Amino acid sequence: MFRIAAVAVFAALIPAASQASSPQAWEEFRADVGAKCLAAAKATGMKAPEVLIHPVGTQTYGLVVLREGADKRICVYAKQTKTVELTPAT
Repeated sequence: MFRIAAVAVFAALIPAASQASSPQAWEEFRADVGAKCLAAAKATGMKAPEVLIHPVGTQTYGLVVLREGADKRICVYAKQTKTVELTPAT
């Protein structure tokens, strides 16, 4: 009985951990996050920022640091809506 309960608990945790767990899915995630954050940065005046993408982000958000000279910004990508927001220029 304990074994069945343990398997049920473990199985319940798998969907949250495996929503985008394949290497290809993570690569696609990083490509989308990077492209959208770079486009948003350029739309706000950055020319060619360095784009540092966190490999998986949080459960809800993708996270990117954009650096160009003294200008540093954080881009937050909402995984559910696939939209981004930038912090203001520093």
